Amino acid sequence: MEPVLHCSGLVKRFGDRTAVDGVSFSIGVGETYGLLGPNGAGKTTTISMICGLLTPDAGDVAVAGHPMLGDAVEAKAEIGLVPQDLALYEDLTARDNLRFFGRLQGLKGKVLADRLDEVLDVVGLADRADDRIETYSGGMKRRANIAVGLLHQPRLLVLDEPTVGVDPQSRNAILESVEALSGQGLSVLYTTHYMEEAERLCDRIGIIDAGRLVGEGTRRELIDQVGQGDCIEITGNGDLDALAAGCRWLDGVFRVDRIERGLSVRSTHAASTVADVVTAAGAAGVSITGLTVVEPDLEAVFLKLTGKALRD
Repeated sequence: MEPVLHCSGLVKRFGDRTAVDGVSFSIGVGETYGLLGPNGAGKTTTISMICGLLTPDAGDVAVAGHPMLGDAVEAKAEIGLVPQDLALYEDLTARDNLRFFGRLQGLKGKVLADRLDEVLDVVGLADRADDRIETYSGGMKRRANIAVGLLHQPRLLVLDEPTVGVDPQSRNAILESVEALSGQGLSVLYTTHYMEEAERLCDRIGIIDAGRLVGEGTRRELIDQVGQGDCIEITGNGDLDALAAGCRWLDGVFRVDRIERGLSVRSTHAASTVADVVTAAGAAGVSITGLTVVEPDLEAVFLKLTGKALRD
């Protein structure tokens, strides 16, 4: 199936500074793709080229098979862009904002009225639809901004750091809305510098740093690049040396160390190893008093790929 978004070799320079350096990736139908990186990594510049707001110095973009060239009316019509800066009229209600932007997008009559109700429900603002935007919290304004991007039923929704500066409750509401949209088959490009958001929402993640895509894959594929494996920590009573010897023969186990009152077992995939470890403990006569599974996270991946922490 043709990807909803395909970009290849994107380059953008501002004077002597290269903001984006050869970025390439694709997004499939119904896929949520996360562009994860610190502030200044090139995320916003990349999506600005994808959406036709900036012309690349090199590289190509196609949206739903339409090239992003010239006016690119067909390509742009397939995109719903939700920028970092709010694009709303504060003195209008949410419904009036949506009605205005809907008409700009060529919607009218019953089609527009139905879409207004649908998107307000998706972002959880149906009960505040007739209140002015100036009375909204920061998180509610962000959700109204997302509603604008959804109005014309785009194939690709582009969200640029949509949770920056919002309270935890609003942030969770935004994340729930994105999860629901992905479940409905919408393709989403989601930029963030919050590791936990990328882990929660994204089917695949591209790690960007200093304008270059330094890693890409599912969460599991990226974590496997770290090479540390998952860690199963066991505490218990009994013959821990016998348990250690038994664990070293288990499939997927590549390292076993003694820790205080227990063992640290390194495995390529803890989920498929835990049951075998418990069985080995029974065979060794060890009574388990505690078992914890610790997986490397995307912070560890970013550190390995870039040599620095995500928020450095």
